Amino acid sequence: MQYRDFGSTGIKVSILGFGAMRLPEVETKGKYQVKEEESIEMIQRAFELGVNYIDTAYPYCHRQSELAVGKALQGWKDKVYLSSKMPTWEVKKTGDYRRFLEEQLKKLNVEYIDFYHFHGLDEDRFKNIVLKHKLLREARKAKEEGLIKHISFSFHDKPEVMKRLIDIGIFESVLCQYNLLDRNNEEAMAYAKRKGLGVAVMGPVGGGRLVVSDILKEAIGPDVKSTPALALRFVFANKNVSVALSGMENKEMVEENARVASLSEPLSSKQLQIMENFIENRKKKEEIPCTNCGYCQPCPNNVAIPEIFQLMNYYTIYGLKEYACKEYQNIGVGTLWSGEKDERKQADACVECGECEEKCPQKIKIMEKLKEIHEILG
Repeated sequence: MQYRDFGSTGIKVSILGFGAMRLPEVETKGKYQVKEEESIEMIQRAFELGVNYIDTAYPYCHRQSELAVGKALQGWKDKVYLSSKMPTWEVKKTGDYRRFLEEQLKKLNVEYIDFYHFHGLDEDRFKNIVLKHKLLREARKAKEEGLIKHISFSFHDKPEVMKRLIDIGIFESVLCQYNLLDRNNEEAMAYAKRKGLGVAVMGPVGGGRLVVSDILKEAIGPDVKSTPALALRFVFANKNVSVALSGMENKEMVEENARVASLSEPLSSKQLQIMENFIENRKKKEEIPCTNCGYCQPCPNNVAIPEIFQLMNYYTIYGLKEYACKEYQNIGVGTLWSGEKDERKQADACVECGECEEKCPQKIKIMEKLKEIHEILG
């Protein structure tokens, strides 16, 4: 296992971290239960292989992830760094910060959390929840009392917003999306490292979507055995990444990812260049030029325009047809990662009001594109 400095914290973390968002579960009459024995064995095997950073959160696995992680940490807490997250969107008053923290400490069965994140932070939540309820003061107080070691945030917004949050000066690490297909945060990650923050990334293998694509493997050559391995090696090649969190679901994934994280050589500069050229050439031909700026949102009818365009790009540019169709069918079904009901709608819910096209800086013919996409993905 390889290790890197985690910003200015003085800590060295394994480049592979365990993301406890996808622990194995069983469903009985609509109720979900984490398979604890299987999960604990899997997590502890990762620790044995050198993984020393584990990440969980309040809503993960139907609010049961922290319980399983807490049990897996028994006998390992002094060797492993624990990351968890407060459900920022559920905060209604100042005291909620401490209430959630104490509940999570109890579920995890620990005296402190190493990296405690404001979960899913964006500009709106920072202004209307964190600042409004004086949560930064609460975080400082919790740190002074030793209940948390480091104040962190996980991020879902535009890169320039990440930089502004970093410049506040209170945060010691950031968790953001980064992988071969989603590279929007690259510059902001470099900025975070320069400012002394540890940089953890989620989704290094693209939430599973890279697993079904052979296009990139063929472009690189025979020495890359699997697409997940390719995706991880791409992320590890970025020296601004301190730790890449992989949502591992079984022991086989743990073993393979740990093997990749132990390779002394990341992808070569030649291989990286081949990948970048390959993707750029395909983008020029077929990409919907959506930058995910969000100006088209909210849609009066809740059509998930940026997500739908992203799925269509996966379908056309990367050849991820099965993944794109499946994820499109899942829009508006079940719950979001935050535990909230998924109120989003598919493209056929568009009533052609035209509000989105007036706001789109890329001048995309959104209404026309939505019709085309629904015929393909629907």
